Amino acid sequence: MKSETLAAQALHAIDAATGAIVPPIHLATTFARDEHYAPMGPVYARDESPAPLHAERVIAALEGGAAAMVFSSGMAAATAAIRALLRPGDHVIAPRVGYFALRHWLERFAARWGVGLDIVDTTDLAAVQAALRPGVTKLVWVETPANPTWELTDLSAVADLAHRAGARLAVDSTTATPVHTRPLEHGADLVMHSATKYLGGHSDVLAGALVTRVIDDAWTELAQLRHDEGPCIGPMEAYLLLRGMRTLYARVERSSRTAQLLADQLAALPGVTVRYPGLASHPQHALARRQMERGFGSMLSIQVGGGAERALSVVKRLRVWVPATSLGGVESLVEHRFSVEGANTPTPPDLLRLSVGLEHEDDLLEDLRQALETR
Repeated sequence: MKSETLAAQALHAIDAATGAIVPPIHLATTFARDEHYAPMGPVYARDESPAPLHAERVIAALEGGAAAMVFSSGMAAATAAIRALLRPGDHVIAPRVGYFALRHWLERFAARWGVGLDIVDTTDLAAVQAALRPGVTKLVWVETPANPTWELTDLSAVADLAHRAGARLAVDSTTATPVHTRPLEHGADLVMHSATKYLGGHSDVLAGALVTRVIDDAWTELAQLRHDEGPCIGPMEAYLLLRGMRTLYARVERSSRTAQLLADQLAALPGVTVRYPGLASHPQHALARRQMERGFGSMLSIQVGGGAERALSVVKRLRVWVPATSLGGVESLVEHRFSVEGANTPTPPDLLRLSVGLEHEDDLLEDLRQALETR
C-alpha cells in the first residue's frame, strides 16, 4: 500500500478485541504472567508498552526501514544514537548548520569522551571528504534541509563518501519528514526525527524516533542502551504521536504548498531575502528537486535587513504568526533564532524562521506584508 494509506490507517490498526479503529491506550506499567510464569505478552512498560511499539512500526513503514525506536524527545533519540555508535578514540563529523542544542551537546560529549569531532559544511562534498578519517571516522551526522537556513546536503554523495571511509551516515530528517525525503533510499544508515514536530504535528507531545536501514549489532546495542537508561515515551504520548501521524501527509503537503506560495510572494518584496529550497533562485534547487518530492517542506526563513533590531520589530508587529520556539504544528510560528542561539550561532541576526501551519495562506501572507512594510 501507498504511504498515505499506511499513515492514515496506522497500518490498519483495528483492535482485535473490540473492533475499535483507534488503537487502545494501555496505561499499565506491568503485565501479568500465565500459570507457568511465562510472559503472556509485554513484561514491563519501559520499552514494551503496546502503543509505543505500534508507533514504531508505523514510523519504520513510512521511512522504509527495517525497524524503529521511539524516545522521550528528539534530543534523547539523537544523543542515544551517537553514544551507542561511538567509542573513545573514534571520530564524528557533524554539520555547521543544524539544530544548535545538539551541536552544543556534541561538543561537550566529544571533549568528555575523547571523541574526535569536526564540524563542517556538509553541503560541501570536498569539505566532508577532507574531514573524513578512514577507519577512524565512525559516524557522519547531517541535517537536511538544515535548520534554520535550509541548505541541503547531497545524501547519496555523502553516504558514498562515508561508507568508503568505513563510517555510518545518520540523517536528521525532522523538517523533510518521510513525505518529502526518505534518507534510507539515498544511502543513509540511520534516520532521526524530533517527532515533537511534524510526526506529532499538534504541538502537544514530546517524542523522538530513530529508524534503521538494517538490524545489526549497532542497532541491538542501541536498543539495550534505551532499555537500560529508559528514555522511552509513555502510552499517552505514543497515542498522541500515532494520532498525529495519521494526518501526516495531509498536513505536510498542505503546509508545504503554502510555504511555496509564501516564498514566491515574499521573494518579490524589496529588502527581503528568502531562504527556501523550492525557489529556483535557491543555490541548491536542482538538488532539492532530485532529493525531495511532493514539495520542498513547510519551513522557510527570511532576512529582513537591519540586523536583530529590525527582525525583532517585524516579529512585534505580527498578529497571525505566533512568536514561539519549535515547528511542525498546525499553527504558524515565527522565531528569531539569533536571540535563541546566542553569539556563537552561524544564523544571521536579521533572519526570521517561519514554520508554516494550516491557516489560510492569504492571512499568513497579509500579516507578513504589513509587518515588513511598516518601519
